[in-house]
Amino acid sequence: MQIRRLEVSDASTFRAFRLRGLREHADAFTSSFEEVSLQALADAEKRLAATSNEKLWGAFVDGEMAGMVGLNRETRLKNRHKATLVGMYVAPEHTGQGLGRALVDTAVQDARASGIELLILTVTDSNRQALALYERAGFTSFGTEPDAIRVDGISFGKTHMYLQLKTS
Repeated sequence: MQIRRLEVSDASTFRAFRLRGLREHADAFTSSFEEVSLQALADAEKRLAATSNEKLWGAFVDGEMAGMVGLNRETRLKNRHKATLVGMYVAPEHTGQGLGRALVDTAVQDARASGIELLILTVTDSNRQALALYERAGFTSFGTEPDAIRVDGISFGKTHMYLQLKTS
């Protein structure tokens, strides 16, 4: 397994992998397959362009993308100390191999190195495997938003979690 920051040259692979996750696990993401599939490749390229506010990593097994995670840093003055873990997805054929934890650890390490003091995320409350992963990584739940998303008319709650990287 290799984990590395995704670059503009990875846009096509990233886009295809992201669409797979959105299609296979519609309840896990706020973005939808239908919306993202209409976006141009240039949108993925722009997202992968090096910025200090958004970073994306891919986990690769035998040269193929097997997982991904993102980190979005807040830009407003009052909450620049925070970032959100986003887009976490490990292909089903690679679950149980430690990729998810390695991706989360990579994002957390980068957040610490970047001076971020608080990480937040949301996870579908019925996704027990992901909830357990985040808890093992040190995240704590601070509530569940009922009816956070709807997929084909079915309501899903989202559990909100945080990880304090620096005590104030």
